[in-house]
Amino acid sequence: MSHPAMPTGAQGQSPDVPRSVFITGASGFIGQALARRYRALGAEVRGMDLRADPANNVVAGDLTRPQQWAEHARGCELFINTAAVVSLAAPWKLYRDVSVRGVRNCLDVAISSGAKRFVQFSSIAALGWQYPEQATERCDVVIGEQYRYGVAKGASEHMVLAAHAAGEIDCTIVRPGDVYGPGSRAWLSEPLKMAKAGALILPDGGKGRWTPVYIDDLLDGVMLAAGLAQASGQIFHISAAQSVSCQQFFSNHWRWAGRSGSPRSLPLWLAVTLTHGLWYLNRKLGRANEVTPDTMYMFSRTGGISIEKARNLLGYAPKVSLEEGLRRSEAWLREVGQLH
Repeated sequence: MSHPAMPTGAQGQSPDVPRSVFITGASGFIGQALARRYRALGAEVRGMDLRADPANNVVAGDLTRPQQWAEHARGCELFINTAAVVSLAAPWKLYRDVSVRGVRNCLDVAISSGAKRFVQFSSIAALGWQYPEQATERCDVVIGEQYRYGVAKGASEHMVLAAHAAGEIDCTIVRPGDVYGPGSRAWLSEPLKMAKAGALILPDGGKGRWTPVYIDDLLDGVMLAAGLAQASGQIFHISAAQSVSCQQFFSNHWRWAGRSGSPRSLPLWLAVTLTHGLWYLNRKLGRANEVTPDTMYMFSRTGGISIEKARNLLGYAPKVSLEEGLRRSEAWLREVGQLH
């Protein structure tokens, strides 16, 4: 196996390997992948997550109580915040406490730890679900009652950009597309479970746009954004070059589940009405469930996203095709026994 190298940009620019990196959400799909890659490059990696993982130098903590883990971040050169409320069903208060105030807490810890760069993980969800084809980083962020996850992500960006503008710390924001690959619960394991149960439903014939990015390509983009001077103060879309339809992407899960044809479909208005009822019921019964109207809106996105800025400024270039990424994903699902 070849050792990973720092990704090289189009103009041959390659960031220096940071001496030490601190990652929040270090045990999540993306956090773990980042930690592995930075470690393989020789950086000292520490982190925080809801549960401690001493073997990987991860302490227990959450964004609302930074005093639990601030000491563990001391002296880090690069601070990467991947932790957030990863849900389309949480109440506003939780989004505000974790994804907004919690981000300010992270900034404060990064500053007092002496970090040189702060990288905030946002999401293309910040654009909402109705945006033009090939939306750029200059498109407006979503506000309103719907799409709470995206609204919270947009608000977190505001915190980070304000700190950067005030000269408190050098900041960069990355907005990943739909990240998948070995280890992905959200876009491999969960939809596969739903497909097996025949419960994978896509609104409007699955014609909403999906922007898959393979985990290794995302890591390249993040490392360029975290390490290059020209990324300072910028927002970057890190995704694949092309979007596909939801039907095209999730038909793979349907097929893996041994089903023929494509996932079932409902008109968007009906899907939203039904999920609204289910969401209300689940909240009343105290059941955690991601079947919400916002999920249906997410599967109805109107455009793909542009990665031109990341290409031009960072030299970012995704290398793993969707076919190859899905092949590796299927192999992983078989390896871990989720597919037979």
